[in-house]
Amino acid sequence: MENAMDEPIVVGIDIGTTKVCTLVARVEGERTMRILGVGIEPSQGIRKGNIVDLAAASTSIARSIEKAQRTSGFEITSALVSLAGSHVASVNSRGVVGISGGVIDEMDVARALEAAQAVAIPHNRQIIHVIQRSFIVDGQDGIRTPIGMHGYRMEVEAHIITAAESTVENLRQCVQAAGVQVTQFVLNPLASAEVVLSETERQMGVVVCDIGGGTTDLAIYIDGDLWHTMVLAVGGNHITSDIAHGLRLSIDQAEEVKKRYGHAIESEIAENDVISVRSFGQEAPVQVNRRDLAHIIEARVEEIFMLVLQEIKRSGYDGLLPAGMVLTGGASLLPGMKNLASSVLGLPVRVAKPENLVGLTDQLNSPAYSTSVGLLHWALLLSEAEPLHPRRSFLPKGINLDGDRIKNFLKRLLP
Repeated sequence: MENAMDEPIVVGIDIGTTKVCTLVARVEGERTMRILGVGIEPSQGIRKGNIVDLAAASTSIARSIEKAQRTSGFEITSALVSLAGSHVASVNSRGVVGISGGVIDEMDVARALEAAQAVAIPHNRQIIHVIQRSFIVDGQDGIRTPIGMHGYRMEVEAHIITAAESTVENLRQCVQAAGVQVTQFVLNPLASAEVVLSETERQMGVVVCDIGGGTTDLAIYIDGDLWHTMVLAVGGNHITSDIAHGLRLSIDQAEEVKKRYGHAIESEIAENDVISVRSFGQEAPVQVNRRDLAHIIEARVEEIFMLVLQEIKRSGYDGLLPAGMVLTGGASLLPGMKNLASSVLGLPVRVAKPENLVGLTDQLNSPAYSTSVGLLHWALLLSEAEPLHPRRSFLPKGINLDGDRIKNFLKRLLP
């Protein structure tokens, strides 16, 4: 979408288990996003990142889009949409091509990426992202941008992310029901990483862990490139559910208690610290020791990080993460999360949230909105990649795209 001032207007819709967040932004200067429209609506009909009730999900999405349109004054016709859920899988692949003219051009890169996609993918899955990592030209590896180099044989290392076709189509259908076309689906942790990672962390080796309501999303970056992605079907809602069972509360009450009194480390709570809650079947509120609440939370959070550790080990990159973990997502707001993550994983951990935002940002300065804001950065990169509007000055700092990589950006993304 363009506006009269010809600065790109970008739109992202983050469809999560707990909320749908539609953002409309204008890009100003080099790193600044001016948020023009915000539409935040509680999610209905979505569990663990998957649509379980089409009509309810469509209504939530339509309401969120409508709010964003009303606050921004723009009509939304297309948007980038976030994707999560345990149906997402990834594989690393290589593509090899011969260079006919002796000098590598864009077509050779495109052919190599196409060759890398020739992996056996079941018929019920579709490719969401093909992300180039590095190139090998005539045996020389670690090449970032091969265009213009001399060579006879080129290999590309690519990270291919696939998702269940039916789930993706259901999501597309819900967004289209609100009159909006999906420009591209973006995996949650990739969107979050765009906002929370520094270039140094990407180079050193880091894992992004986005803990939402229904899913925990991981992405491992090494040498500036994406090496591994994974979505686990556990999240903040499981903690709420445990509190509801343990203290015999309704889900809404449990969520409220978690947000107000929750802590992820039992030993950090004073022994005589009590809170009052109204359990099922009780006339008057009852006193509950806050340590009991922390005990319930700690058990579940520890389990989530054990699963994360297991996944990092399974990827084989656990020794390559000196920058540790960047924790984001709504559940990372729980006090004690950072310290517990650090002790379970044995890595340095920091909690991150979106920065460099102006405009309607009151609610957005929170880790819960990292994916939502990250989608805007992806939308910007896609608009940068269109040869019709080469606006390099709007690239967020920390994303080093030279001319050739801008041309290749779409090829890097499109299946």
